[in-house]
Amino acid sequence: MNLLAIRFKPDEDLRQSLQNFAKQQNIQAGFILSAVGSLKRASIRYANQDNSTVLKEKLEILALNGTLADTGSHLHITIADSQGKTMGGHLSDGCIVYTTAEIIIGSSEEFRFRRALDPQTGYYELEIATGGANG
Repeated sequence: MNLLAIRFKPDEDLRQSLQNFAKQQNIQAGFILSAVGSLKRASIRYANQDNSTVLKEKLEILALNGTLADTGSHLHITIADSQGKTMGGHLSDGCIVYTTAEIIIGSSEEFRFRRALDPQTGYYELEIATGGANG
């Protein structure tokens, strides 16, 4: 396993920046190990909803989980408002960093992740191949 660390700065889009980082680093099978920071705007899609909800307030990032590859990602975020109310869902484009987002990523050399349309679910789901980047 390889470890990578990155800090995103104010006004960066968290999801887009993570996807760009995965492409730059040629991450084939990544996963989020740790994430802390803050957002000034959040765009998250709640369970079983078609559209994302936009929250325009300062929020703390409590957790970020999911898979990450240069071909796509599936990430969920948990955030808290100024009263400590927590909410979470699917990380969408439009989550804008307020002060910082400090992310630690693990990357497996044994697997390759990609997302492909699953006819059963109608969503782009994870496909796992063994052999890593050279397999």
